[in-house]
Amino acid sequence: MNRRALLTRGLLASLFVNEWWRPALAKTSVRVTDAAGRPVAVTIPADRIVVMFNYEELIAIAGPHAFDRVVGYSKTVWYDWRRSIWETYAAAIPRLAQVPDVGYALDSTFSAEKVVALHPDVVIMPRWAFDPLGPAVQQLAGAGIPTVVIDYNAMRVPTHVASTLAIGKVVGADGRARELADLYTAKVADVRARVAKAAQAGLPRPKVYVELGDPGPAEYGDSFVADQWGPLVDIVGGANIAKGQITSEAPLRAEYVLASNPDYIFIAGSTWTNAPASVDMGFGVPASITAARLKPYLDRPGWRDLNAVRNGHVYAIHHGIVRTLFDYTAMQFFGKALYPGQFAGVDPEASLRAYFDRYLPVRYSGTWMLRITS
Repeated sequence: MNRRALLTRGLLASLFVNEWWRPALAKTSVRVTDAAGRPVAVTIPADRIVVMFNYEELIAIAGPHAFDRVVGYSKTVWYDWRRSIWETYAAAIPRLAQVPDVGYALDSTFSAEKVVALHPDVVIMPRWAFDPLGPAVQQLAGAGIPTVVIDYNAMRVPTHVASTLAIGKVVGADGRARELADLYTAKVADVRARVAKAAQAGLPRPKVYVELGDPGPAEYGDSFVADQWGPLVDIVGGANIAKGQITSEAPLRAEYVLASNPDYIFIAGSTWTNAPASVDMGFGVPASITAARLKPYLDRPGWRDLNAVRNGHVYAIHHGIVRTLFDYTAMQFFGKALYPGQFAGVDPEASLRAYFDRYLPVRYSGTWMLRITS
């Protein structure tokens, strides 16, 4: 081999070694402040991630190839709870179907041993899972695996922002995370400003009833106070009839709902597994199907006499919108229903479509918001 060939070979070998080591050299150990206010030592950017909820937020922040770095996830809360959403993302991200399932936090199937065996750099875990999984979290910490807590369920701007910035720090996408956090903050501020104008105009706070539409009309589903739809009703200036009756989420008594006589009713739908009477909504679901599933609620005993039904203020909204970075579109939908004058010019569905177009790798389709009048 001549001298030029030897030099060329040596240069290529040097380049290969430098390129191979570059990711390792680029890694940094930092303290990430999570949504629980905990400073967590994490080596970033994380290449091996276990994520247990808010998959769309991870994708929006990290980009369309986010799941290239996911080595485990909690499948139940996506595959079972949001089947049509999971199938849509699985078509766009084929690797999703092969990612190992680490179990669900609230049914005793979560396995710290499975997580440890996957050798993740970090576990991203929602607050509602972190609290009951205390011993498992300690087990992970003992194995040198940090846990970063996120909390979109609280429906508070500070926790949405903290969760988003923490994910951004973990995946090395601080700029994208800040953009999303600022977008969310601005959109919620706009909703609050419009609601404040309604109050200044002397408009009364309408009574609002929200019900989870998974069991169907024959059975009353959960209503909400402490998180999810509960705080959202507060933000949009509604008087939540569930307050004082439940503390978190649970069904209200039929007699109480009738006596409260809500002015607006919102049924939260989805495509739940093994829920044949549920209010179907989401990807691939035409408005006619959602309406057909929603109309039997109007014929519940006594409902035809409710103000909401008599005045045509019964709505369906996808339960997968709440506790996300795009749940401001649900606030717009509620706000436009309650205060149409103050929300004139606001198009909630267009807002949701625009979010999908910019931040998610799947196309917006199907039915996510709907009003029926008879």
